[in-house]
Amino acid sequence: MKVKLLFLFLSISLSMFSQENQLKTDTLGIINKKKIGLNLDIVSRYLWRGQCWGGNYIAVQPSVDYFVTPKLTVGFWGTTNFKNGYFSTDAVPENKGYQEIDLYVYYKLTDFLEFQIWDYYWPPVSKVDGVKNGYFNYGTNGTKSVDAMVCLDFSEGYKYPFNATLSTLVAGNDFRYDSNGENPKQNFTTYFEVGYTFTVFENHKSILLQDIDIDPMIGVIFNNKAEYYTYADYDKVSFVDLGLNVSKEFELGHGIKMPVMLTYTHNAASKNTEFYGKDFLVGCLSFKY
Repeated sequence: MKVKLLFLFLSISLSMFSQENQLKTDTLGIINKKKIGLNLDIVSRYLWRGQCWGGNYIAVQPSVDYFVTPKLTVGFWGTTNFKNGYFSTDAVPENKGYQEIDLYVYYKLTDFLEFQIWDYYWPPVSKVDGVKNGYFNYGTNGTKSVDAMVCLDFSEGYKYPFNATLSTLVAGNDFRYDSNGENPKQNFTTYFEVGYTFTVFENHKSILLQDIDIDPMIGVIFNNKAEYYTYADYDKVSFVDLGLNVSKEFELGHGIKMPVMLTYTHNAASKNTEFYGKDFLVGCLSFKY
């Protein structure tokens, strides 16, 4: 009798194990079949690493990911605020129109370590003397630069949910000059960022308050002698991005998500912040598939 019961138990266990494995296989198959990821951000202004581009105007930022393999992703990102003039015609000049088109490649080395290459293209919306907007112009009068990044992300499933990014410009218009403004040399300007994620109201009954992420962060620029980061210190380490993100993601169904984010950023640079100031509050509404 005991042998029959043991045999029955093993049969049921093996059957359940087989069903579970089949479910995992089917799920992975569905995930692997998804080759395209789409995202649309609508932001109250474009702020990147403490640098405000395009004035205080709403910007639209689409992106498309193509998942070549589970580890390799290539994609496109863009931003525009639909303003045609580079500067306003008011009594006080204001940076107005801005556009950017970026291509990128992500390669996931482990579940928490990723290598990224970004190709930035930021042509002025109107003609600027001495600037040539050719797409393949990575020279001193061009509007192209290449950013190599190493990204650590322990925000999902780890005891200490922190993230970090080390970014170095490795090509393009990131040149420093001698005291006479001559002999350009690649500067390899470097930016480092570290953040931490807190999730609050995990068990809250209200869907509006449940699972809100709070992310404090610190971003610092090293070796900014090429003045690539315009609103930062040029001759010393510059803490340009002291920020706090508060975000909440809503499920809309059919694989569509709607993240909502509010970000406060303080640019602590001691110089070159007069144009826009030091404090920014940016709202972002996204649609993600």
